[in-house]
Amino acid sequence: MPHDITVGVDGTPASLAAAHWAAQEAQRRGTGLTVVHAWHPHLRPAAHVPADSTEHRWAEAVLGQAVRGLRAAHPGLRVTERLVCDSAVGVLVAAAADSELLVLGSLGLGALGGFVTGSVSQRVVARSPRPVVLVRAGRGIASDHLPAVDGIAPDEIPRTPYREVVLGLDIGQPCDEVVEFAFDAARRRGTGLQVVHAVRPPVRPVSDASLVVAPPAAGRLEPAPDAESAPQARALAEAEHTVAAVVRTWRGKFPTVPVTGSVTEGRAAAALLAAARDAGLLVVGRRESGHRIGTQLGPVAHAALHHAGCPVAVVPHG
Repeated sequence: MPHDITVGVDGTPASLAAAHWAAQEAQRRGTGLTVVHAWHPHLRPAAHVPADSTEHRWAEAVLGQAVRGLRAAHPGLRVTERLVCDSAVGVLVAAAADSELLVLGSLGLGALGGFVTGSVSQRVVARSPRPVVLVRAGRGIASDHLPAVDGIAPDEIPRTPYREVVLGLDIGQPCDEVVEFAFDAARRRGTGLQVVHAVRPPVRPVSDASLVVAPPAAGRLEPAPDAESAPQARALAEAEHTVAAVVRTWRGKFPTVPVTGSVTEGRAAAALLAAARDAGLLVVGRRESGHRIGTQLGPVAHAALHHAGCPVAVVPHG
């Protein structure tokens, strides 16, 4: 029996959007949904707690409101609620270990926003032993689908095609867990998968001598225009070959998923964000170091969490 999907809620619009996204995902996977709210007593009540309430009663109200909304919007879904008095990061990391997937709200506000450094969500993503999906405020059922054609009623939106899934592929590391997650997500949605890999351009050293351009000597031939680009062209060709091999292998395991591969030259984060602009889900990997202390996100995952508008799945791998 598959484990439940778990969502952490704190009453914010982002966490409520994450809760409803998680409910949809639980229905796609045929699992239940566990809704977790962690609270911690303070010497003085937190500023967001009303004067006529206690922190405990306020925590119960936050969890209860989220659960009631989920049960009303998703009838038939098995919803379990958990109220825990402990550190939010510790509670959510522990909950993730017993879940198929953990879903959290994102604090990102667009291209100029992003996570607050050291926020709960970011620390949980960096430590979770299971995949974590971050969802921004304002994401609804319609956001995961392509624009509905004229004449489609709002309650028929789930019948419109899903937006594609985008996978950021690092061919330099074994990451079967990440690739499988992306293919499976596309299969469950009946949509396509775009596999993106970027090759960094070579760094050309600059010396003082290179700043002075002397006129060519008489009779001396200039280097061929493509002399310096040949190694980069080979790198691009090798990357395209590797990506094609990965796609070919996994297409055999997921034959119903339409797949496209894209190899570009440039920064991986920029290429991935451009590809995910109209995506329904962006999937990136996080390499596990084996150390609980000092765990950090890689630069590509960090950029995706800061700037991607669609939900972002961060999948740990060895």
